[in-house]
Amino acid sequence: MRKITEIIIHCADTPEGRNDKAADIDRWHKAQGWQGIGYHYVIDLDGTIEPARDIEKVGAHCTGHNANSIGIVYIGGRCKDAGTPKDTRTDAQKASLVLLLKYLRAKYKDAKIYGHRDFAQKACPCFDAKDEYKDL
Repeated sequence: MRKITEIIIHCADTPEGRNDKAADIDRWHKAQGWQGIGYHYVIDLDGTIEPARDIEKVGAHCTGHNANSIGIVYIGGRCKDAGTPKDTRTDAQKASLVLLLKYLRAKYKDAKIYGHRDFAQKACPCFDAKDEYKDL
């Protein structure tokens, strides 16, 4: 069993409103030569939480942090024109993200919540996850 110390939130870097799913991300990651989807959970526009990579498998979502982390991605993260980074989370995504984070924090009590941007020079996830979820 992996020792989980970090829960890292990402955005899919997709245009606002485009209804991508875990299967789409899996296909994109395979096209890059990866084994498959690098995230453990995907949160769809309607708030559906899709399990992705098996939780016991090391993720492929945050360089230097994959071994002891869980990767969560929400669909969106760009303006409709796919140009500018934007917090595009729907109300349903926000609610599902809180539910999932509470579940994971109860299961992995020592895990801290971060955004990908806390570890890389990126806008991902287009909001300050560390601050937003500091009280979970």
